[in-house]
Amino acid sequence: MKSVFIASAFAALVAAAPVEKRTPPNIPSTSSANSLLAGLTVKAQGPQTGYSRDLFPHWITISGTCNTRETVLKRDGTNVVTNSACASTSGTWASPYDGATWTAASDLDIDHMVPLSNAWKSGASAWTTAQRQAFANDLTNPQLIAVTDSVNSAKGDKGPEDWKPPLASYYCTYAKMWVKVKSVYSLSVTSAEKTALTSMLATC
Repeated sequence: MKSVFIASAFAALVAAAPVEKRTPPNIPSTSSANSLLAGLTVKAQGPQTGYSRDLFPHWITISGTCNTRETVLKRDGTNVVTNSACASTSGTWASPYDGATWTAASDLDIDHMVPLSNAWKSGASAWTTAQRQAFANDLTNPQLIAVTDSVNSAKGDKGPEDWKPPLASYYCTYAKMWVKVKSVYSLSVTSAEKTALTSMLATC
């Protein structure tokens, strides 16, 4: 009888346990992020002229039947189960932008930390299609993250000077990720963007 009680108590504990928060790779330390931010070129954004999401091919095949979106869903979720087509059929995801928890992959978008349009206006317009594809599917740097779809829609292509995550407690990590991606790809920042990032990093 005791063993049954212990088993049920353990099951209740597991059910009540918070969803594990998975994070994208290569998020820098606070000091490193501040150094990277200091090294970014500050200038006004270029024009939107000629921009199209189609110029940043995504989601590409990563392995077998799995594309980039499906790969990120598996990375960022807990107990994710996929079918033969690599679609997530079950799992649990904690959206770090707003703190929401989801159990259906359809409730999640894969956010480009630095939006494709923002990248275009801060240097990517001069890239080759291959370079833009690498940027849009980057699993090595903190450029892709699974978040609540409506929150991602609210962000759109805005930079941190115009949009921040609903959870202020995520400002620090968000700014670190943004700065890392802009640095890796030698993308510029505007003065307002740098000011916003500086303030966000001050919350770390």
